[in-house]
Amino acid sequence: MIPVTGSARMFLFRGSADMRKGFEGLSGMVEEHFSENLFTGALFIFLNRRQDRVKILYWDRDGLALWHKRLERGKFQMPADKDGASVELTTAELAMLLEGITPLRMNRRYRLGEVVAASG
Repeated sequence: MIPVTGSARMFLFRGSADMRKGFEGLSGMVEEHFSENLFTGALFIFLNRRQDRVKILYWDRDGLALWHKRLERGKFQMPADKDGASVELTTAELAMLLEGITPLRMNRRYRLGEVVAASG
């Protein structure tokens, strides 16, 4: 099972990844394309060119773990409102990606790091 907690950070690689890559190949891609350290427990998500396969690489207490899913029909949908070579996803965005849900729009009540002025 993928260790998705409220504090887990998840990063999606926006390019296509060669699904023949294993631990070493994907670790190299993390070092090359992400600013986050591989050993922090963050999840690094990679899709292939056809977007019908996903691999998730993460550090699991005492070693690297690799999760792989292949779709029999359809393809995974990248979040449309994200720019850049790699982007950080929320838990909800990861769940929607893996379940094949394409949101028409997302209205968040607040964004992480946003300061809310107190009304008084």
